[in-house]
Amino acid sequence: MHGTLRAPVGVARETALPRRQHDPAAPGRLWAMNDDSWAPEAAPGAARRRPRKGMGPAAAMGLFLFGALTLLGFAGAVASVAAFSGLMRDLPSPKILEQIELPEQSIVYDRTGTTELARFGEFNRQVVTFDEIPPVLVDATTAVEDRTFWENSGFDPVGIIAAGLDALRGNARGASTITQQLVRQRLLTTDTSAGAVAQTERSAERKLKEIIQSIRVTQAFPGEAGKQRIMAAYLNQNYYGNESYGVAAAAETYFGVPLKDITLAQAAILASLPKAPSSYDLVRNAVVDCVEPGDTADTCKKSQLVVPADTAIVQRRNQVLDLMAKGRTPLTGDRYSAADYAAAKAEPVVLAPQLATQWTAPQFVWQVRKELTTRLCGAGAETCPLLERGGLTIRTTLDMRLQGLAEKWVKAATIVPHAKSPRAAAKSLGLTYEPWMANLRNKDLYNGALVAQDYQTGELVAYVGSADPYATTATKQFQPRFDVLADGWRQPGSAFKPIVYATGIEDRRITAATMFMDVVTDFGGGYTPTDADNTERGPVRVEDALRFSLNIPAVKAMAVIGNDAVQAQAEKMGVQFLNGQTNAGLSFALGVEEVHPLDLVRGYGVLADGGQLVDQTTIVTVTGGNGVELLGESTRPAPQQALGSDTASVLTDILAGNTNPKVNPFWGKFAIMDGSKRRPATLKTGTNNDARDLNAYGYIGAPNTAGRAGGEYALAVGAWNGNSDNSLVSTPKDPLFSIEVTTFVWQGFLEEATKGWGIHGFRKADGLAQATVDPWSGLLPGPGAQKTVDDLFLAGTAPKLTLPQDLRCGEAVLLTAGFEKDHDNWLAADRAWMKRAAIGPGVRGGPKNTRTAYFYNGLFNPYGRSWGPLVGTGQGCATPSPSVTPDPCASVDPLASVDPLASLDPLATPVICPSPSTLPSDSPSPTPDASASSPPTEPPTPVPTEPPVVTPAPTPGPTPAPTPVVTPAPTPAPTAPPTPVVTPAP
Repeated sequence: MHGTLRAPVGVARETALPRRQHDPAAPGRLWAMNDDSWAPEAAPGAARRRPRKGMGPAAAMGLFLFGALTLLGFAGAVASVAAFSGLMRDLPSPKILEQIELPEQSIVYDRTGTTELARFGEFNRQVVTFDEIPPVLVDATTAVEDRTFWENSGFDPVGIIAAGLDALRGNARGASTITQQLVRQRLLTTDTSAGAVAQTERSAERKLKEIIQSIRVTQAFPGEAGKQRIMAAYLNQNYYGNESYGVAAAAETYFGVPLKDITLAQAAILASLPKAPSSYDLVRNAVVDCVEPGDTADTCKKSQLVVPADTAIVQRRNQVLDLMAKGRTPLTGDRYSAADYAAAKAEPVVLAPQLATQWTAPQFVWQVRKELTTRLCGAGAETCPLLERGGLTIRTTLDMRLQGLAEKWVKAATIVPHAKSPRAAAKSLGLTYEPWMANLRNKDLYNGALVAQDYQTGELVAYVGSADPYATTATKQFQPRFDVLADGWRQPGSAFKPIVYATGIEDRRITAATMFMDVVTDFGGGYTPTDADNTERGPVRVEDALRFSLNIPAVKAMAVIGNDAVQAQAEKMGVQFLNGQTNAGLSFALGVEEVHPLDLVRGYGVLADGGQLVDQTTIVTVTGGNGVELLGESTRPAPQQALGSDTASVLTDILAGNTNPKVNPFWGKFAIMDGSKRRPATLKTGTNNDARDLNAYGYIGAPNTAGRAGGEYALAVGAWNGNSDNSLVSTPKDPLFSIEVTTFVWQGFLEEATKGWGIHGFRKADGLAQATVDPWSGLLPGPGAQKTVDDLFLAGTAPKLTLPQDLRCGEAVLLTAGFEKDHDNWLAADRAWMKRAAIGPGVRGGPKNTRTAYFYNGLFNPYGRSWGPLVGTGQGCATPSPSVTPDPCASVDPLASVDPLASLDPLATPVICPSPSTLPSDSPSPTPDASASSPPTEPPTPVPTEPPVVTPAPTPGPTPAPTPVVTPAPTPAPTAPPTPVVTPAP
């Protein structure tokens, strides 16, 4: 049962406020209302006229029409009265307005319903009278919420019309008065069960009831004193975030001061909160500001919580102050000067010390609350009376075993490396202190996040929004409360490339076998991207370009497919962009547009689930206090087909090669193993060129019915590493790639999470075709072809032709295969590369002084040390191959980590290559603005509208060789190394 407490509302004396000229409860209205009925006012009687002696036909017809219209009008009036009475019938009495309702607690559980995560309603509330409320707070409230509050009759028809006109102009806003807002919370229904859900719908009937009830309230509490009582009830009833109910409690919890002592700036920000208390919650938006640094750069002796000036809530505070400065201050008048308002806008928002959260998985719980508000009270709702009244039992999707694993592996990359004793820290997590953790010891990487979604149901089963959400200390690089997954705007880097290629394949513009020349090209305006290792591989198919994360083919694919098409497809897959805009030009292909990591894992789920988009959810069931189920699986929306199932299968087939060491010996070391068995899984990494965001995304095969019954999930997992303030995590001289950090987190979590589960592959969509193609051109193999590869194709898109006899070699190949022939600048760069490639691998040149290389590099050549029909003997070409001996280290850049043992013949003489690391890097995505650094509540600096003008910073290569021709290595390299098999990491 809901407990109730009648507020001791002491009304201020009549002289407390200036008497208004207009009394909203004065007589003269169209109708008068009391608590139980309404009646039209009697119209003044008209003077009698003497009747005429006779009536002609015209007069008779006129009388008939008059009578008919009168009857119709009367019937309409009767109908209106009946409808009006029907709307009033179930409305509670306005007299209960001041009975402050104390909500019951709502309890949040994990998916089993046995582990309590949190309680909503462990609230703070202090009831105050109107004369205890500072006039400046009342003025701030009416300035932003209801400027006609003291004069209106409970609703503002002019405001409603103005809001409607603004909506037509595309600037939708609310038009509810303070009285309407209060009615919506307290006086629309007395039903707190399942039926109350319907009352929150944004329907015309509900709006009419709201207006009617607001008028009744205004008449039940007439005059100046009545308005004061309405205002006091409003400020006592409001939810202000941070589990604070009522403005007095909000002042205490946020600022640590009694309500009477708040400043002008604090009054303005408190008045700003009721519009969106969860989104504007000051604690959630705050960052830790170090006021007394510690002994090291990453420690702090004394800190304070500060809400950054560029957050939405501080901006709204400043808008309130601007409105007050324009004269919306009926109570305080000219007490504050223009200088006072300017000083208030400049006043930092410093919060009082906060108690550590008692919630389990607090960032997940916030997502639960957000989803409850939307599903119980409608899309776009910021407050939800049904939720705030409480008494709900909420069973969520969180799997506590998986949540524990996620927290452990995120800490392994962030907390362990910076601990005083890293080995002890790792041991406390049940981990061994491994070399990859030690590599992070002196790196500036402090934060991480991970989310695991069941891509068939949309359920979020593990959710870690920061490295340690329970931490009581923080730095700018590590803000424990900030949820990177849902609130952070981060660059996905190369992890965005699957969506680019999926768009082209879906639109049938490209296929998995389409050839692009991996040659450094000036795309205009000085935009000249390179690959991570500063090499040029010549002809590559889409399959290999995506699998090995090559930048240049992705940019060319974007030029062919089109930015608008890619953005539209990404949005269909659930990926949203900042302000709904993308302005990166061709660099959009490289993941420079910021997205929410939570959205991107949903997009990967579309690839995993045959192109179906399911709504992400944190809720299994919600039950009201009377035992009625309000939300459940039956209330979830049906999946939407966001991508063709055949396209999704092609992308899955490509990405699954990245965890197969036989297909990709570099990324393949991150295979998901269960004992000696390899679990099929996809993987794509992404590192932006500024080394601010390190990403790893992928998914496993879906379980069968028995597996799901045993607790298995169809997991799509996204992991991120970086810093809360978006600062650099490495430097060009000491680089850090996602394959050195985030992939270990991703792999570690998935291996432990799926241990003992059934091993399932990926189902191929019906209608797909498989064709054997030339590994370089992507066309059908020509006569005598020694190398071929099988690719998957959408129906009707497999190649039907081979290279014509007279166009089978050299530049002529470009006239038949791919899109190079359609772009003069591409062809010019290709011709220059072919001249250098004719000399051999390792020859520098081009706009970035990059080196020629066989695919993939000097250590792994799945199609032999050849460029196929483009250069030398090729397939079906008669010209001799370059006579120089290839340099086995030619394409190994000191900054591009490669495994020197990944593809060497064990019987061959070892070759020592100048590589500082043992891992390959994914191609970092050039970021147009290398200086972007912003607080966690704001996105990085937006990409300029004309990105080609900005030259992305490529990964620096080694000192250029003095001559353009590579000196032949003294020891001949093997002519045909065997297909490498790398032992995957345990």
